[in-house]
Amino acid sequence: MKILFKDCRIVDHKDDYTTDLLIEDQYIKSIEPNLNMSADIVIDAKDKVLMPSFVDLHVHFRDPGFTYKEDLKTGSHAALKGGYTRVYAMGNTKPVCDNVEIYNDIIKRNEELDLVDLHQIITITKGLEGKELTDFDSFDDSVKFISDDGKGVLSNKLMYEACLKAVEKNIGIMIHAEEPEISPIDYRIAEDLITIRDVYLSKATGCKIHFSHVSTKDSIDAIRLGKQYGANITCEVTPHHILLHDVDYRVNPPIRELSDTRSIIEGILDGTVDAIATDHAPHSKEDKEKGAPGMIGLETAFMISYTTLVAKGLIDLKLLSKVMSYNPSRILNVDHGEIKVGALADLVLVDLNKKTKIDEFTFKSKSKNSPFYGYDFEGNIEMTIRHGKIMYDGGKNDNR
Repeated sequence: MKILFKDCRIVDHKDDYTTDLLIEDQYIKSIEPNLNMSADIVIDAKDKVLMPSFVDLHVHFRDPGFTYKEDLKTGSHAALKGGYTRVYAMGNTKPVCDNVEIYNDIIKRNEELDLVDLHQIITITKGLEGKELTDFDSFDDSVKFISDDGKGVLSNKLMYEACLKAVEKNIGIMIHAEEPEISPIDYRIAEDLITIRDVYLSKATGCKIHFSHVSTKDSIDAIRLGKQYGANITCEVTPHHILLHDVDYRVNPPIRELSDTRSIIEGILDGTVDAIATDHAPHSKEDKEKGAPGMIGLETAFMISYTTLVAKGLIDLKLLSKVMSYNPSRILNVDHGEIKVGALADLVLVDLNKKTKIDEFTFKSKSKNSPFYGYDFEGNIEMTIRHGKIMYDGGKNDNR
């Protein structure tokens, strides 16, 4: 299969220029102006942007156990519609993904679907109970990170032991920073306390720690300082924490204040923030009405980030590509995020001039819990290509 893009603006973390691009089979075959050759599909990409597809370090696909909210197939189609070809799924499933048997089952079923590249989290503690470490010695090299996302690890001793074992096994730990005894009193302090603790533990043990959905000014400052002192740490922020402030929509961690959103953007600009990740958290209407925290985010992430950051002149498109593609790939130690000859053709075609009004009936996700209905965002995803194959084509010919 050959796919030829004509007159496309190519943007990755380091380049921004206009040319033609040829995909042959799974790879980028040629990048140069005025390519005149036969192809199975020729796409007029004038006035559109071709970027590396996005990488999401933080999704919940609810599979197994909560598939009435989402499953591997519907979550993957939501990812593709949002321009993502690689995602990292959290382990708070039912049963909890706390052993290699459940891990291998999820990986196998995703490979059979062959829609997106999925990395699966195994939890730090058995049953997400924060009492006993999972069997780190059973992990093979495919396990890149572990996490007790949704709860976090309260015990200082257990977290210290987890850091030491993670260093031994050369895996990273993703942190849900929350001190649950403090949360009902002051959720801001609850996040900041664990962030500060785990910045210190990374520096003390050498453990690779990645902070998920950072949302407060003081946590951003603590991570910035930790990086300056050589801690082996990275962090992500969500599109909803970039855009929203002082609104009442239940997510975990909560929507913060304007000073926090400004601090997050400063962190993106100065490199403190490594990645934008969605924390895609599908819920049924009934569960959401009962107070379940979280929102779906895969299908709106790029539009929100582009509209809030690039269209307003706060950052350029290369930096957005860096935090949505290149940096997450480096954190996962996968070769992605650059458009170059020989690279695997995982790409997204974007129309920056097209506005989209968010409508629940257009979501691919099984769930519809979003605060963005009625919002107009710029930066429409026109096409998503994975391994040289068109997987999303504006809803016209999606691979199912």
